Amino acid sequence: MFRNLRRSQLITDVVVAGAFGLVMLFVTVISVTGGTAVASSTTAAVVAVVITALFSVALGLRRLSPPLALSLAWAAAVLQMLAMLPPLPVNLAILAVLYGCAAYGSQRIFWLGFSSAIVGALAITVYLLVPSMSYALTAAGSELLWLIVNGGVLFIAAVLGLLLSWTVGALVRTGMRARETAALQRQAEARATAEFERNRIARDMHDVVAHSLAVVIAQADGARYAAVADPEAAVGALQTISTTARSALSDVRMLLTQLRHSQAEGPQPTVADLEGLYAQVRAAGVDLRVDVDPAPPGEPPAAVQLAVYRILQEALTNALRHGSGGAVAVGLAWLPDRVSLRVHNPVAGGAEPAPSAGIAASTPVPAGGHGLIGMRERAQLIGGALSAGPDDGGFTVVATLPIGGAR
Repeated sequence: MFRNLRRSQLITDVVVAGAFGLVMLFVTVISVTGGTAVASSTTAAVVAVVITALFSVALGLRRLSPPLALSLAWAAAVLQMLAMLPPLPVNLAILAVLYGCAAYGSQRIFWLGFSSAIVGALAITVYLLVPSMSYALTAAGSELLWLIVNGGVLFIAAVLGLLLSWTVGALVRTGMRARETAALQRQAEARATAEFERNRIARDMHDVVAHSLAVVIAQADGARYAAVADPEAAVGALQTISTTARSALSDVRMLLTQLRHSQAEGPQPTVADLEGLYAQVRAAGVDLRVDVDPAPPGEPPAAVQLAVYRILQEALTNALRHGSGGAVAVGLAWLPDRVSLRVHNPVAGGAEPAPSAGIAASTPVPAGGHGLIGMRERAQLIGGALSAGPDDGGFTVVATLPIGGAR
């Protein structure tokens, strides 16, 4: 029944309705008492005051409560016709009420406003022609024809006038709905973008933490066994642990900063950082063999470089965690239109490794863990493809990423 309006809107409607009522009260009382529409000028003045008050209140409620405004307008119009008053200047409020019903009313009030315009036009036509009807019943045919034509013209004019206000309100309603839809669409897009960013940060967090912890665990185990036999090796392992942990802590802090501030810059590795990644894996005791043929032609797109780094990071982490300790082969082929990536590591006893990094090898992990899912998502994100599975007594990750079609 009542809509939520801002205080400024309520104040504006009250002021407009009050000013309209005062002006129309003066004009209406003078026009009624100066004519002969009713038997008593005093009665006409009282009725005119009531009608003016009803129309003014309806005008003030056109936005706050379109149903109530339409009801008051109809009540005032019926009272005016019962009192046999002529058309008055205050009747202009009807146009504003019809506009409010079309622009701000519910679906039912929207169509009630349309029906009121049609029925009101018919009522106006009949009301204005009543004085001539009794004469027309006994008039000649030509005068009766004139009455019919005149009534038709009057009805069309009234319909056009009332429907014009309703149509303007309907157009405003459409514009407001369009703005609301656009605002909702922007909110949905913002939520989708935020969700995508959270997923990206989650993938980065997984890659950084899983790889770093795998290196730290491998070095810690080596240092524990070498502490007695080779103290210098233990010192080197501890240094590697310290360096890896500090690097991981820095990356995690930057990723958390991205969560707090969406515009913050996060770690974006490139192919230039691959040597550091290889060094970390070799320092963990892995026999890593890297073959790059051909080399990158120029500067690959940043999205492709990031995907290559993260896929290699995850694949090498899995090899470090679940491999049998044999040589790990990495092959990179930077072709003009794509980059082909292959990582192969042996598996102890030919068993399939758990495909997710950061989980103990003794823990059963279902196929398609978060590590493989993350690698596939990164490949698909730039229009590429990735496959992973057991191959030749080991585990092989193969990815093909388009260079020209990165998005």
